Amino acid sequence: MRDQTVIAFDFGLRQTGIAIGQTITGTARGVATLLCRQGKPKWYELNDIVNQFQPQHFVVGLPLHMDGQESEMSALARDFADQLRQRYKVAVTLQDERLTSRIAADELDDAKAAGVAQTDHELAACMICSDWLQLQNR
Repeated sequence: MRDQTVIAFDFGLRQTGIAIGQTITGTARGVATLLCRQGKPKWYELNDIVNQFQPQHFVVGLPLHMDGQESEMSALARDFADQLRQRYKVAVTLQDERLTSRIAADELDDAKAAGVAQTDHELAACMICSDWLQLQNR
């Protein structure tokens, strides 16, 4: 796989975590947690991140029920992914994010100590990114 920079999102109605990943190293790190209003970020803040990292791909966490069925949040995450695609003209993939928020809350202290993420939202975005990167390397 060619070297790509990826921005991954842990989409939320009030906060959206953002992580940066690299396909060449297969690693991800949190970079921001944006405050949102009903799932809408302050686009100028996201513009700054996109301009800084110049990603070739976006990955948006798709919240699914444990049985794999979509939820109301799934539809909102899909809408967010469509907005990203239209706004930035960058490829967007939806990635199953089941349990990432729960795991991130449990592992946040270790992630902070390692410099990987500062919030559970960033850490969940890292997990979404890492899962996607692993699928690309198969």
